[in-house]
Amino acid sequence: MDRKEIVLAALAASNGAEHTPVQVQKLFFVVDREISQLVGGPFFNFVAYDYGPFDSDVYNVLRQLGEDGNAETLYYRPSGFRRYKLTAQGQEKGTSILQGLDKKASEYIVALSGWIRKLSFAELVSAIYKAYPEMKANSVFRS
Repeated sequence: MDRKEIVLAALAASNGAEHTPVQVQKLFFVVDREISQLVGGPFFNFVAYDYGPFDSDVYNVLRQLGEDGNAETLYYRPSGFRRYKLTAQGQEKGTSILQGLDKKASEYIVALSGWIRKLSFAELVSAIYKAYPEMKANSVFRS
């Protein structure tokens, strides 16, 4: 499995939902930390940053998936706020990859995706800091 495949599988777990930047960063961080051995990872090199674990390569992979027609970046005006989601093609590919994973891995990713998307920004960052205190080192966020 490569980076594009794990990103497709993890985003497909949301069944078409949009993801904020903090959600995608934390989703792939937790996958790398908790189930990398089940999915052939880790896939990213996260460092402690302003709002916890961060790797700009997450955005590079999302951009590549967009160029391949598998993902899209949605920009909301006037704020410029962005969200990421899979296209229909990406959802189909991602679902196939997700279903092909070890059962424990696919169930974990589905549960993780739901948990991450139900939390507010502050709740998500705080939960990550609680579970991985080393990722709070360079934080500008005070929970």
